[in-house]
Amino acid sequence: MVKIIGIVGNNSTKSTNRTLMQYIARRYKEQAEIDLFEVRDLPMFNKPSNGQIPEKAKEIAAKIEVADGVIISTPEYDLSIPAALSSALAWLSYNIYPFVDKPVMIVGASYGALGSSRAQQHLRSILNAPVIRAIVMPGNEFLLGHSLQAFDENGDLIFPEKVKQLDGYFVDFLKFIRVTEVLSSSHESNVQEAANFYADQFDLQAQRSEKR
Repeated sequence: MVKIIGIVGNNSTKSTNRTLMQYIARRYKEQAEIDLFEVRDLPMFNKPSNGQIPEKAKEIAAKIEVADGVIISTPEYDLSIPAALSSALAWLSYNIYPFVDKPVMIVGASYGALGSSRAQQHLRSILNAPVIRAIVMPGNEFLLGHSLQAFDENGDLIFPEKVKQLDGYFVDFLKFIRVTEVLSSSHESNVQEAANFYADQFDLQAQRSEKR
C-alpha cells in the first residue's frame, strides 16, 4: 500500500487544517497508509552552533524518506505560511534532505472565503528551494474556505463539491507518485546538490573572512 506522510502545518490547539488532514487520513485509508505529523512537535528553528538536529526532526525525516509521498496542509497568515511550518521545513532541510525528489501535494483551509491560495504559492516556492527540492504536484490547489463551517461533529467534510474535488485530487496525487517514481535516475546527484548548497555558502564565507 502507498505510504504517505501528512503534515499539519499549524501549531494551534484548534486547527481546521488538522481536521482536514485527519479527514484525509480517514477517507483514503483503503487507498493509502497516511501517518500524520504535527509541526508543533518540533522546536522553533535556531541554527545550532554545534550542528545538532533535534531527534524528533531526525525521526520525521526518516519517515518522509521512506514514504511514497507527502501531503502538507497549510493555513494562511498574512499572505504566507505559519512560522511554525516554515520552522519545521527549516529543520527538515538542515543537514538532512528527506524532501529531495519527494512528491508533495498541498492543501489548505482557512476561515475566510479564499482558502489559503497565497500561502500555498509561498509554500510551493519554499519546497522548490535548493536544499529541499521536493516535486510539488502542479496545477491542483485544494482551497477550503469558510473552514469553521466545513466539518460536522465527526470531523467529516460537509461541502459536497469540495469532497468531490478532494477525491479527484487524491486520485491525481496517487498517479503523480507513480509518475515521479520513474524520475529517480538523478536522485543521488540531487541529494548531493542539496548538501553542497550550504557547504558552498560556508566555503564562500570562509574565503571572505580570510581576505579581511
